[in-house]
Amino acid sequence: MQRQTDIYIEKLIQDRILPGASYAYLKGRQVEKRFQGFKQVLPSIVPIDSQLKYDMASLTKVMMTNTVLLKLIETSELSIDQSLHYYLPEFIDQNVTIRHLLTHTSAINPYIKNRDMLNQKALKEAILQLKSSDERGLVCSYTDTGTILLGFLIEKIYQDSLDNVFRNEVIEPLDMKKTTFVTSESKRTAPTEMTDKRGIICGETHDPKAFVLREHCGSAGLFSTLDDTIKFSNMMMQCGILPDGTQFLKEETILNLLIDYSPTQKFNRSLGWNLIVTDSKTWLYHTGYTGTFVLIDPIDHQAFVFLSNRVHPTDQRATYLTKRDQLIQIFLENDVPK
Repeated sequence: MQRQTDIYIEKLIQDRILPGASYAYLKGRQVEKRFQGFKQVLPSIVPIDSQLKYDMASLTKVMMTNTVLLKLIETSELSIDQSLHYYLPEFIDQNVTIRHLLTHTSAINPYIKNRDMLNQKALKEAILQLKSSDERGLVCSYTDTGTILLGFLIEKIYQDSLDNVFRNEVIEPLDMKKTTFVTSESKRTAPTEMTDKRGIICGETHDPKAFVLREHCGSAGLFSTLDDTIKFSNMMMQCGILPDGTQFLKEETILNLLIDYSPTQKFNRSLGWNLIVTDSKTWLYHTGYTGTFVLIDPIDHQAFVFLSNRVHPTDQRATYLTKRDQLIQIFLENDVPK
């Protein structure tokens, strides 16, 4: 059955807003997968395939970093209203809390002089020196800085690099066999942008800070397939329960994500997740810069998973953002399972 969402995605590909897309509608344990368009258009046109891996960009935040943090919150190893400095003394600002970072209300000034000239060590040291303003808790500004800092925190707690933590705590328990962090086999991966400095990026993360920080970056660097993203979304959609009945996250943990955790409760920001509130329900929502997003409803057990490499071969960000928002609206208005 073709949906209104399918028709719109076909048009996005025809209009060259994105080369192709792998996406799925989830309801209960039922899954409808779709594959449209191409893996790449440069240097040659290659058809899309069902096992294609994508640079997940900021979906790394919710699929990996945030999931590990939720587990730490469940076991009381973290308190969301404690300062990051308390757990990570290397971060000099003592006023920023875990809640601020998770809801993007930290008011940290992310500017780093000559950032693109810094190596991994220097970039990490610079991020640890960033400071917040008095607008902390009062404004919401989406940034990767907070999640990078939370990644440093995870490494401090586990005394291990993020690639090992993500593999042990999320990737292997969820049986995400095709998912990798930092790099991906280029033949199996959708390329991203054509750049002057790096050429066509493929198999290495598109995000510039994540490219430098590599295994120490909590904001980007994940590569995954539609099937593996479905596995993660199913876990969230089924309130933390895996197909074999194992409880990965507590039901309470996931249902409580439907609450606005921002200090003023005015920004529709949960712990790591954005919230889309409609007349009938609240959705957990997150996007990735490269053209990925997930929408999850853990109450009615449904989701929409969308993976694309929309920055290939060139980044048409402003146009894409408008079209993406229209795509989500079409899905919500026409194709949400009843």
